[in-house]
Amino acid sequence: MLTVLGFAMIATFLVLIMMKKMSPIAALVLIPALFCVAVGQGAQLGDYVIEGVGKLAPTAAMLMFAIVYFGVMIDVGLFDPIVRAILRFCKADPVRVVVGTAVLAAIVSLDGDGSTTFMITVSAMYPLYKRLGMSLVVMTGVAATANGVMNTLPWGGPTARAATALKLDAADIFVPMIPALAAGLVFVVALAYVLGRRERRRIGFLTLDEALAPESGTVLVTAGGGVDLVKRPGAGSGAGPLSGTASSSGAGSSSGTGTGAGDAAVDGPHPGEDEGFQGLDPHRATLRPRLYWFNAGLTVALLTAMILELLPIPVLFLLGAALALTVNYPRPADQKARIAAHADNVLNVAGMVFAAAVFTGVLTGTGMVKHMADWLVGAIPEGMGPHMALVTGVLSLPLTYFMSNDGFYFGVLPVLAEAGAAHGVSPLEIARASLVGQALHMSSPLVPAVYVLVGMAKVEFGDHTRFTVKWAALTSLVVLAAALLLGIV
Repeated sequence: MLTVLGFAMIATFLVLIMMKKMSPIAALVLIPALFCVAVGQGAQLGDYVIEGVGKLAPTAAMLMFAIVYFGVMIDVGLFDPIVRAILRFCKADPVRVVVGTAVLAAIVSLDGDGSTTFMITVSAMYPLYKRLGMSLVVMTGVAATANGVMNTLPWGGPTARAATALKLDAADIFVPMIPALAAGLVFVVALAYVLGRRERRRIGFLTLDEALAPESGTVLVTAGGGVDLVKRPGAGSGAGPLSGTASSSGAGSSSGTGTGAGDAAVDGPHPGEDEGFQGLDPHRATLRPRLYWFNAGLTVALLTAMILELLPIPVLFLLGAALALTVNYPRPADQKARIAAHADNVLNVAGMVFAAAVFTGVLTGTGMVKHMADWLVGAIPEGMGPHMALVTGVLSLPLTYFMSNDGFYFGVLPVLAEAGAAHGVSPLEIARASLVGQALHMSSPLVPAVYVLVGMAKVEFGDHTRFTVKWAALTSLVVLAAALLLGIV
């Protein structure tokens, strides 16, 4: 009964948000509450929620102050040189922009933290996508999938969990998997190339000189302190114009809503959203060019301290945000203005994390997760025993998507390893196979970092899910196939 209700709860949640019948926050709260009552444990709902909130509170705190910190770094111009450099490399070519997104996300993922990766990647790439009118779900999908492959790094979490659960050495698990994971990254870059070509066909192609030259049929609209790229009607041969108009508030806009045939479009502007492209505006009032090296040094020191685990990550970002605000904006009024400017993102992400705590709390507290995992393991045919590594790899896709990494690696993986050992399959092979689902895991509604990604990119979670799941699952299968072909599992 709990197994059926668990799958029904997850399916109901996914269907409602993908069809946009409910907002993610409302769905994360109300659906598990209803199912908790349905299983006859409504009286324990409060305990489940409080337990879930308690576990995710540090994550919510980290995300809140990290958003403020990186928001301030964007305001003061820390990422402007990076954006300009990427723009010169990309030459306003959608193919290069999407490939650049994949490479940047993979490189930044070396710090092992998904939230930080998404903040930096979106901060650098969002202005380019807006400027060229490219699909924002392409950006979020490619970034999430690249980060998912890199999430298998020993300091990223899953590998350490697998090593702990099966009492193995993390290096013995990870090092042999490097060729398979490299194949996954190559596939992500190839996917980015294909998606970029599709975007190029949709919006056309402009070189950097053409993008900046009015006589080429494009004009730079300067409004509200921002700069936007506008394609004149009839100019060029792109399938879709790069649109941009000045709103009543003077901010230029660039919809960037198309996604190509067959994919969900990103929603239009949200109420109160400033659509002006301001990432490269050299005259915005928030810039602090004289403090550039201080801000760069502070960011490097913060990321280094995070990697070395000198302090808990929430504490590091709390201190970093306070210091960045104080040094860059000494006047309290200016500090309040910067916090208010990023309050939207903070509220959306923190609210989503706490709402997700209700979902995970009910799933775990009612026993649904355990019953679902037991059912899946029990459904494995006896004849598949000698192939438990393959079975583990396949199961890692849905299981790490529908449950937390903790639940999978500490609850399910030991059972799979025990079943494999009975048929002569080593725990190391099982542990390595368990990593292949991480590309899909990073787009799970139970991963707080994904709400940072879609929130900063102003993409609906349902749109991101529809677009990303198929590509992320395919990436995971590529990693699994490479591991099998190379004899790693």
